[in-house]
Amino acid sequence: MSKYSLTILALSFLIFGMAGACSSGKKSNAETKAEEVLPEDVVELRADQIKLAGIQTGVIEKKSLSGTLKVNGIVSAAPQNLATICAPMSGFVKSTTLMPGNAVSKGQVLVVIENQEFVDIQQNYLEARNKLEYAEAEFKRHSELFKEDVYSEKNVQQVTTEYKNLKAQVSALKQKLVLISINPDNLQEDNISRSISLVSPITGYVDAVNVNLGKYVTPTDVMFRIVNNDKLYLELTLFEKDANKVAKDQKIRFYINNESEQHAAIITQTGQSVSSDKTYKVYASVTGVCKSVLPGMYVNAIVETSGDLVTALPSGAVVNFDDKDYIFVFDKNKEEGGKPFTEYKIVEVKKGVTDGGYTEIILPEGFDFVHAKVVVKGAYTLLSAKKNAGEMAC
Repeated sequence: MSKYSLTILALSFLIFGMAGACSSGKKSNAETKAEEVLPEDVVELRADQIKLAGIQTGVIEKKSLSGTLKVNGIVSAAPQNLATICAPMSGFVKSTTLMPGNAVSKGQVLVVIENQEFVDIQQNYLEARNKLEYAEAEFKRHSELFKEDVYSEKNVQQVTTEYKNLKAQVSALKQKLVLISINPDNLQEDNISRSISLVSPITGYVDAVNVNLGKYVTPTDVMFRIVNNDKLYLELTLFEKDANKVAKDQKIRFYINNESEQHAAIITQTGQSVSSDKTYKVYASVTGVCKSVLPGMYVNAIVETSGDLVTALPSGAVVNFDDKDYIFVFDKNKEEGGKPFTEYKIVEVKKGVTDGGYTEIILPEGFDFVHAKVVVKGAYTLLSAKKNAGEMAC
């Protein structure tokens, strides 16, 4: 027999038992004394009825409960995982084989560009480097002769100036070569090239391709965009009034494309200002591997807001009737007709946030929650007894 069937059977026994006890009690009381009338906020049960219903009491606890806040946002890639590829200098696209969606690894050649200017830079560098070798030798020779009073100070200064100028020129041209992906240390007079290869700075997927063979590109043109989905983050938009409900390290649950699959994130940074439309930005890092989550996707997110220390009970201890919330509190034990009875008092409360099987309760003013024994199991049985109070009057 299922747990649900056992519960229904137990409740049936309880109600019939209560009705029988009341009927028997009425007959006895009619002969011996006036019928007892219970206060409106009190329910009483016999010891065997309490045992059958599995009623248990507990204490009101102080717990830190978290609420939830529903927000919207988009998925983005971390700046270090998003690369925009542009040409360092203008040129014509000589070759590329990439299509959107292709996987690329760090250091892989994306495109080959050619231009006469690349040849000029290499030529200027080699010429300047050769001149520097001669100027350096002259500088050393004149410096030694100056020490021996063979050359005048003016001649030495002139040679030193020429040497330093060439040294600066070689250093500048060397940086230009590095900028266009040519290694100056490997450059010789017999391996000058008119083309350069641009490589991927990260491992990821090609998100956009904006070039074709023969196209002339400039440094301002975006040729490719590479995205690494290993580290994604959420950019969430909150209203100004909710800014104080979020903080770093709070957990987030989010969904994409109306899917039922739940993904997780954690807040890494909160905005430091409110925009003109009175919204507030929050950034969260996606945790775990989410293959279906891609940059640019729209998300619905639930933020687990910071919890305060509140009075709380297990959620099953709070019952609802006529749009009001109640708890049952142990009042006293008594004996009638040689049988033990227990009285429970019903107390109206207000519910707050629910988290982890516990519900925040706002108690009436003056309620002694420290010493109160609250029904934590079987509260709905007492509610049923309260609804049938007319039949239960003993």
